[in-house]
Amino acid sequence: MKKSPIVLPSDPEDAEDFDVTAEAMDRGQRARLIRKTRTGLGLSQTEFAERFRVPVGTLRDWEQARATAPDFAIAYVRVIGRHPDLVAKAVA
Repeated sequence: MKKSPIVLPSDPEDAEDFDVTAEAMDRGQRARLIRKTRTGLGLSQTEFAERFRVPVGTLRDWEQARATAPDFAIAYVRVIGRHPDLVAKAVA
């Protein structure tokens, strides 16, 4: 398995800093999109998960960047952000 290239090297003067890979940056951006969409709708993680039929544990992992949300999930979240009531009605 290849190592991901480092896109943001750690600060040598900061003992707690660490290198960041392209994969980690992507995972963080996806996490931010999901979290901003949910909070923009004024929903808790549990409310969002129930309303849009996403397992709450999966949502937490995505939002906290413990797991990378797949492309289909990002597309789903973007649609939710634009048409939340329509999506909620469609999955009810």
